[in-house]
Amino acid sequence: MHIPSVKDQVSAEEWQLRVDLAACYRLVAAYGWSDLVFTHISARIPGPEHHFLINPYGLMFDEITASSLVKVDQQCNKVIDSPFPVNPAGFVIHSAVHAAREDVQCVLHTHTRAGVAVSAQKCGVLPLSQQSTFVLASLAYHDYEGVAFREDEKPRLQADMGQANFLMLRNHGLLTAGKSIADAFLSMYTFEATCQIQLAAQAGGELVHVNPLIVKGVSEAMRVQTGGLGGAFVWPSLIRKLDRMDESYKL
Repeated sequence: MHIPSVKDQVSAEEWQLRVDLAACYRLVAAYGWSDLVFTHISARIPGPEHHFLINPYGLMFDEITASSLVKVDQQCNKVIDSPFPVNPAGFVIHSAVHAAREDVQCVLHTHTRAGVAVSAQKCGVLPLSQQSTFVLASLAYHDYEGVAFREDEKPRLQADMGQANFLMLRNHGLLTAGKSIADAFLSMYTFEATCQIQLAAQAGGELVHVNPLIVKGVSEAMRVQTGGLGGAFVWPSLIRKLDRMDESYKL
């Protein structure tokens, strides 16, 4: 597909955000978390306008480029003309989180089999692994209300999420919120691993739960493990991995 570059139409800061968000879409595809064209990753552009970047609806995640990302305002109006539509259901969920959380730059939502499977379990996330302790330290739940295209769902989703960075959408999937694209990606990697491990463990024998006191102290462990950098610690290596595969996301 030939998509004209918008690099000369945006600030250097926005262009870098576009490149990072396009990279995130490609990485989600590479790790097998995409659901054809039906999930979304959004990023808020710094500034008072509260503009967002979101995927062009209809493109596969491994097709998305920095220039193809759609820039919209809080009412889902396109700020820069694009031949692609935006999914109303995707925008409702993402705009709800961005509106309530000034600390969040990126919202990442998936419909993976493992994520949906655990979201359908009454117990939710269990403390069965080291990965699960990171999730449980900042986890919230939101009950399923059907395909999320109604504005009246926003206040309930915002209230359920509160200040959590991991949100399990019951019978639907997983959502992470991060102060950067890198943080949201690393959180989703941990969330997805947590769900896969839980399903694998449940298929075996009697389960051993992590001591609740360990979960309470996990914030410090997370800081130490990444040298205080969070997702920024692993993001450069992920970009190198992606560049070895295909650099066209930068266009």
